[in-house]
Amino acid sequence: MTSAGPTDERLAGPTDELPYRLVATDLDGTLLRPDHTVSARTRDALAAATAAGAAHIVVTGRTVPVARHILDDLGYQGLAVCGQGAQLYHAGEHRLLTSVTLDRQVALLALEKIEAEIGPLTLAAARDGLDGEVLFGEGYRMDHEGMPLVPFTDPAELWSRPISKLYIQHPELDDDDALADAARTAAGGLVGVTMAGTGLVELLPLGLTKATGLSMAARRLGMTAGDAIAFGDMPNDIPMFGWAKHGVAMANAHRDLKAVADEITASNAEDGIAVVLERLFPAARR
Repeated sequence: MTSAGPTDERLAGPTDELPYRLVATDLDGTLLRPDHTVSARTRDALAAATAAGAAHIVVTGRTVPVARHILDDLGYQGLAVCGQGAQLYHAGEHRLLTSVTLDRQVALLALEKIEAEIGPLTLAAARDGLDGEVLFGEGYRMDHEGMPLVPFTDPAELWSRPISKLYIQHPELDDDDALADAARTAAGGLVGVTMAGTGLVELLPLGLTKATGLSMAARRLGMTAGDAIAFGDMPNDIPMFGWAKHGVAMANAHRDLKAVADEITASNAEDGIAVVLERLFPAARR
């Protein structure tokens, strides 16, 4: 994959003719195919868009340590919004530019409120920083490739260092939407709650979303929401769609995201991003 586009306002250049100056893509279920690769067609379409002067920004729920190996494999060099907006990462420099952590006392209170309503949860947590591990407790089903996983048995370990977010699961309630709704009802005034994928209900700093991080990255490039087209597949992409001028849901997207999308494209397995970019950027057409 080519460079993710300019990382300096002076490099953005005049692009008044472009339909969009900023292309924001989620990773899992969107840019990545089911086998976690990016097709040659999608690579070419993104390369054509960036060659025309647009910037490409990856916006992912994965924290930097969990996303970094994928970005490196893609040859991605630009800005990446990670951790649901908590982290702004310069992939080319392997440098964390900004990082927001979840207040651990607030998180504990939120967990108490949720468990008071629906019973005990199983937990995992993403530690802050470039090399932060993902801690997971007994019973938590963690099957996500590439995560630097560390099991814990003493709950005190979970709170011993700053964390970016908590992952929650319920041993009996396997409906992710229902779990997210229950958590939001019980503790939505304390933490943000989002569903990022199968088995991935997350507790975040209140008010933090992908839109938060994307708007910060866009400002660094001298761009605004009116310059942006965004691609996604899960409810955690809803705020990003609300921020960007145009939101494109993949055919495989969650129904809640499709409901707020401006457009629905082909699935991630069928080069859905390329389908749209080839229409918007003539040089991307094969």
